[in-house]
Amino acid sequence: MYEGAVQDLIDELGRLPGVGPKSAQRIAFHLLAADPVDVRRLADALTEVKARVRFCDVCGNVTEEETCRVCRDPRRSPAVICVVEEPKDVVAIERTREFRGKYHVLGGAINPIENVGPDDLRIAELMTRLADGTVQEVILAMDPNVEGEATATYLSRMLGPMGLRVTRLASGLPVGGDLEYADEVTLGRAFEGRRLVSG
Repeated sequence: MYEGAVQDLIDELGRLPGVGPKSAQRIAFHLLAADPVDVRRLADALTEVKARVRFCDVCGNVTEEETCRVCRDPRRSPAVICVVEEPKDVVAIERTREFRGKYHVLGGAINPIENVGPDDLRIAELMTRLADGTVQEVILAMDPNVEGEATATYLSRMLGPMGLRVTRLASGLPVGGDLEYADEVTLGRAFEGRRLVSG
């Protein structure tokens, strides 16, 4: 335990996702030793992002304008929406350069342990977007974990009666992975998503 401002900084850094007590302490002491100009630049970037960045009125992605770059792009197909949990998932999919439709960011996943239910996510906004009949396919791109599976199942039940094509991203074994280290869910999904090999 440190005193005053140092401990306050360690405590605040420790509240960030993925930053444990040891990492928070390392970052705090790095900032103490850093040039004041660098620390000011970090503080300014934090203040600026909170002041300027918001969520897209259409899809929920991060943007500095009313609508994000993807929603404004006329080359993107309005007939396909990829539903993701968080804005970082949009970035991951965009890096593949494979998807040319639009997105819908839920803002999380169903997680009863954390008291996150369907009403806490942007599901009502998704249903509003689907109401006009423009969208023909909804791709569910949730994380392959318990919360992601629960969210995908909930959405597929809601979307099924709407006559839309509802698909789920394939998941399974990573390239370069070993079967012996794969968990049962990953192996099960790999079997479900198997493809015909022409030979």
